[in-house]
Amino acid sequence: MKYAWIKQHAEDFAVDTLCRFMRVSRSAYYDWLKQGPSAGEQDDAALSEMIQSTFGKSRATYGTRRLKAALSAQNRTVSRRRIGRLMREAGLACKTKRKFKATTNSKHHQPVASNHLDRQFAVEKPNQVYAGDITYIHTQEGWLYLAVVIDLYSRQVVGWSMAEHMRTKLVNDALLMAVWKRKPEKGLLWHTDRGSQYASDSHRALLTQHGIRQSMSRKGNCWDNAVSESFFHTLKTELIHHQTYRTRSEARQAVFEYIEVFYNRERLHSAHGYLSPVDYEVQLKAA
Repeated sequence: MKYAWIKQHAEDFAVDTLCRFMRVSRSAYYDWLKQGPSAGEQDDAALSEMIQSTFGKSRATYGTRRLKAALSAQNRTVSRRRIGRLMREAGLACKTKRKFKATTNSKHHQPVASNHLDRQFAVEKPNQVYAGDITYIHTQEGWLYLAVVIDLYSRQVVGWSMAEHMRTKLVNDALLMAVWKRKPEKGLLWHTDRGSQYASDSHRALLTQHGIRQSMSRKGNCWDNAVSESFFHTLKTELIHHQTYRTRSEARQAVFEYIEVFYNRERLHSAHGYLSPVDYEVQLKAA
């Protein structure tokens, strides 16, 4: 009884103090409590649910710009400021970037192609210019290496290959996948760094066989292959650096799902009006 009396008086004291601070009567305070959340608070709650759902589908990668675009696609127009506020209130934070080292071995005696691309990354049509590169993924079994082929028109990953090694077959398989899948006309420009795999006799023979022109970055200049570098930074930031893979098989499955399910078909790309690479190409066909 004594505890209940103390608790009741403590609550009464707190209410009286709050009412004096707010300059309202006790009856007005209790009437306000009965009203429930305001229309604005209810709208914030509904919008917060949409933001949290969209953020989750983005694999915790979308900031306010992409969330604004994604919500607009759901017929919900809202400012970035409001999105940012609701993200903070919900404790949502984007995954952060980390540095990673390059895998390029340009210390070889194979012939090197000129930089025909010359940083002209804006392309008018699909299957005109492809760019490629290699990266590595750590697993508890050892390294898994990934080679990709990206169509510069839509930034879609049109070819990829994974293996335990960095031999030429890795990059050949990735390019062959792109060729078989997309069937580009002869004259396609293929841009990479000066890695030994891309300068090898086997790779150059493959390019000749399919009528592909070769272009290579200048020595030690990563900006000449910025699109491939950007994709790997995105892959590492959004997937690799937040997972621990016990086996190469686990890593393969995760990378496959990221590329084919999320990156190509769902992830909004700022350079293309916040459309996914696949939707951007579909839009071209429908025009």
